[in-house]
Order: sequence, then structure tokens, then C-alpha cells
Amino acid sequence: MFSRLRSDIQCILDRDPAARSKWEVLTCYPGLHAIVMHRLAHWFWTHGLKWLGRFVSMVSRWLTGIEIHPGAIIGNRVFFDHAMGVVVGETAEIGDGCTIYQGVTLGGTSLYKGEKRHPTLGRDVVVSAGAKVLGGFLVGDGAKIGSNAVVIKPVPAGATAVGIPARIIPSKEGTSADVTTASSKFSAYGITLEDDPLSQAMKGLIDNASSQEHQIALLWQAIEKLSEASAAGKGGRDCVPCDAALKECFEAEKLTQLVGK
Repeated sequence: MFSRLRSDIQCILDRDPAARSKWEVLTCYPGLHAIVMHRLAHWFWTHGLKWLGRFVSMVSRWLTGIEIHPGAIIGNRVFFDHAMGVVVGETAEIGDGCTIYQGVTLGGTSLYKGEKRHPTLGRDVVVSAGAKVLGGFLVGDGAKIGSNAVVIKPVPAGATAVGIPARIIPSKEGTSADVTTASSKFSAYGITLEDDPLSQAMKGLIDNASSQEHQIALLWQAIEKLSEASAAGKGGRDCVPCDAALKECFEAEKLTQLVGK
């Protein structure tokens, strides 16, 4: 029990730069308190003491602002950061090393008892502030859920889900989560570059437009040279359209900065 508690304290120290000591984490972090009280409530729940398990979870909610059903399964090194207003449903499962921020709901969309109604989070999943993960599906290892996203379908391992309803951004080949390896740097709130599919699409359009303008400018320059050579041979000068795009004026760099890339 104490080794597990030490592991929980250390994971907070690793992920929260505001944590200055183990004593501070032990006494001042409601996320840790909620985890400890949930383990007691879950023990009662699994040993047939259903009411007592619910009562302990209710006391934990009063004290921490985090509501975890005693039937939920929570792994090791799970960090509820700030976590006020977090709701974890009865059949939810949270894997080892997950990080869950404030306002997150791991909820169910079914009203039938006895079935899997709430999501399962794999290892090292990051669920950012205000996100809602609704349904009995799997969020794969190392996945990230963006702030305020509403996820209603499975998320592959290493992928990122953002938006309402959530759009899935596949992981890059050979990469996975923020915290899948010891050498990886943890990203607070799951924020990394290239997470927004709309900005990625805009950047692709900007790059394509810039490339096309460059090619058009080269074509007009070639036409101008041919026109000058032809005019020289005829002792005159052929006309080149005055609106020919001889120079590039497409501000690709400026537009790229506007879309935030």
C-alpha cells in the first residue's frame, strides 16, 4: 500500500512543476486524496458493501470536488491535476500513468444496467480540461484528448482527439504518447504542435497556393523572355499582358503565422 502511495506521489512530482515536496503533495493535492479514498471505496464495493462504498465516494466528493464511482477501476500513477468537477462513471477504467484535468467527464450514454457504459482509458492517456468522453469504448494507449473535446467514438493508440464532436488525428509513424517512454517529455494538458486538423488543412492549402503562384511566376518570366527574343528578331517588341504575375506576392509566411503553425 505504501509503495503504491509513494508511486502516486512521485508521478505528481514528475508532472506538476508547482509541486515542491512529497509532504506538500501528500497534504495539499486533492487528486491524490481522491485516489486514496477511491481505493477504500472500491474495496468496499467489490466486497459486497455497496452502500458503504458509495458513502465513502460521496465523502470524497465533498472533500475533493472529484466524483469517482466506487465501481470504477483506476490503475497506478494516475494523476488528477486540479480536477475540480471531474466525474468518473461506474464502469469506467483508467489505465496506468493517465493524467486527467479539471472538468473532465468519463460518462455513459446507455441506461442499461450491467453493461459496459463508460470508457476505458489505456496507459498514459492525457484527458485535457473540460473534455467529455462518453460511451463504452476504448481510448488507446498514449492517446490525447484536447480541451473541451466531446469524444463519442474510439480513439486509436497514440492519436489525438479534438473538437465537438471530436475529430481523430492519427499519430505519426513511430511515435505515440507524451509519456510512453521514460525519455519522453510530458506535455501539460496534452498540448503539442500539429494537434489541430483544421490548421493542418489550412497550412496545406497555403503551401499549395504558394507553390502554384511560384510556378505561375516562373511561367510568365519564361514567356517574357521568349517574347523579348521574338521581338528582337523582328525588330520590335511583342506585348506581354500588363497583369502578368512576373513576381510572387502571395504572403505564405504571414498566412501560416495566422493559422498558428
